[in-house]
Amino acid sequence: MTDLSWLIARPIAHRGFHDKNRTRWENTLSAFDAAIERDYAIECDAHLSSDGVPVVIHDDDLKRLTGEDGFVWQRTADELGAMRIGGTEDHVPTLEEVLARIGGRVPVVVEVKGTPGRDAGLVERVGKQLTRYQGKAAIMSFDHWLIRDFAKYAPGIPGGLTAYGRDNALIEAHFSMLAHDIAFTSYAAGDLPNPFVSFVREKLKMPVITWTVLDQPAVDLTFRYADQMTFEGFEPDAATRLA
Repeated sequence: MTDLSWLIARPIAHRGFHDKNRTRWENTLSAFDAAIERDYAIECDAHLSSDGVPVVIHDDDLKRLTGEDGFVWQRTADELGAMRIGGTEDHVPTLEEVLARIGGRVPVVVEVKGTPGRDAGLVERVGKQLTRYQGKAAIMSFDHWLIRDFAKYAPGIPGGLTAYGRDNALIEAHFSMLAHDIAFTSYAAGDLPNPFVSFVREKLKMPVITWTVLDQPAVDLTFRYADQMTFEGFEPDAATRLA
């Protein structure tokens, strides 16, 4: 079994250590710099540009983050790189830029964001970059069709299922993904405990991280039923971890 102790060693900054988009915005080089300064691991999101370049941005719609109309998949990486995030000096970075900026100083978890009909090649291109990367890195997704590509296009990179829910249909769908050699899961903190998380953590000894932890109750849930948190909006080293 692959040693993933690095994945759960430190809190994971959700889209970098941003300030809820007041002055330091999510998924920007500034947010990643701030996480590195505090020795937090980093979670970021990846979509494909129109010219097939993995870019780091959460939404497929550009409006909220850049003020521009349209979708990520309609713009080239250069066009996206010219856009300012939230009116700041930060731009939409490529994954290559982000990995170069992190430079192996802290672990990074890349969530690949599926866009049906527009994401062919996403896992392959992210996988190539992570395979060449000289640092601790993992890949994960909510999207089962992307996870099925992990073993082929991101061999040797720990792959994770991002998930939520407690109802039987969702839990059964999560169990079905165990056939695809996932190495960890990232689960909604508010949906703990549940049979899937209990099984993978206790029976399979699989690391479980949580998302997105915003307050002390979610911290408490995380460290009662999981191994580490993906957080935003506070300094987790000041939070109380349950023994």
